[in-house]
Amino acid sequence: MRDRMNVYFPPELLKQIWELADRKKLSRSAIVEAAVASFLSPDGADRREAAFTRRLDRLSRQMQRLERDVGLTAETLALFIRFWLTITPPLPNDAQAAAQAKGRERFEGFVEALGRRLQKGQSFLREIPEDIRRQESADET
Repeated sequence: MRDRMNVYFPPELLKQIWELADRKKLSRSAIVEAAVASFLSPDGADRREAAFTRRLDRLSRQMQRLERDVGLTAETLALFIRFWLTITPPLPNDAQAAAQAKGRERFEGFVEALGRRLQKGQSFLREIPEDIRRQESADET
C-alpha cells in the first residue's frame, strides 16, 4: 500500500526530474522515491564521506606532486643561475652588442625548442627521475 503525498518543487528541479525519468524510462514517482530513500538512508552519509575522502586523497597526491615539481624547478633554476654567474666572464664593451644579438638568437631557439616539447607533451620534470635511475644503474655496474 502506498500513501499519497503532495510536494512542491521549483520549476527547474521539476524539469530535471522529468528529463531524468524520460531518460531512464522510469516514472517520476520512482525517481523522487529513490532520491528520498537515498537521502534518508543511514549509509548515505558514509558513502558521501567515502567519496569525499577519495577525492581529498587524490587532491593531496596532486598537491604533493605539484610541490615536488615546483621545488625541483626552483632548485634547477637556482643551480643554473649560480653556475652561469660563476663561469661567465664579463664582456668588454666592444663585444656586448654582438653578444646581445647572439643571446637573442639563442633565446629564440630556446623558445622554439620549448614550444616543440610542450606540443609533444614532453616534460623535463618527468625525465629527471628516469635520468637519475639510469645514472644510478650505470654507477652500480
